[in-house]
Amino acid sequence: MKSIGIQGGKGSFSEQAAKQFAINHGIGEYNIVYQISSESVLGGLESDQTDYGVIAMENAQGGVVIESVEALANYRCSIIEMFHITVDQNLLGLSGMNVGDITEIHSHQQALRQCKDFLSEFFWTRPLIEEDDTAESARRLSEGKLPKTAGVIANKACAKLYGLDILQESIHDLKHNLTLFLGVKKL
Repeated sequence: MKSIGIQGGKGSFSEQAAKQFAINHGIGEYNIVYQISSESVLGGLESDQTDYGVIAMENAQGGVVIESVEALANYRCSIIEMFHITVDQNLLGLSGMNVGDITEIHSHQQALRQCKDFLSEFFWTRPLIEEDDTAESARRLSEGKLPKTAGVIANKACAKLYGLDILQESIHDLKHNLTLFLGVKKL
């Protein structure tokens, strides 16, 4: 069975991209290794912990994913494929919360950038807190590791996975919010 390391947690857009990568390459049986950072994904390839890696490179709105560029500068790998997936950002909160109850927003830097118009319109007075992953932010909120009045920006899959409510759907600024992912393997 092949393993695919991803730059994200369970429910992340990277997980969605890894599933697409497996389909694109006819990989029927695989397990996903949730490595959270691009650095960990490429390090996992180099140490033979995983067979493939999937990392985000650029978003149409948010621009280049700096952590991926920095990781690629530190590790050698072979790029198998470059492909886009549609990213649908959503505002999630604990059950019973309303948009007006949110006191701070947590998410990955890229997600915050992709939703800057929405955030500046509705949350301009509230802190935006950068996290290492959208899905990890959702998990932390569900586990009580973030304030109860925090909102997170993440994939819809995270709402079901972590028992959160979708407070506002499709909050990204671009109608067609695409992210470029790389599928990589060891040289």
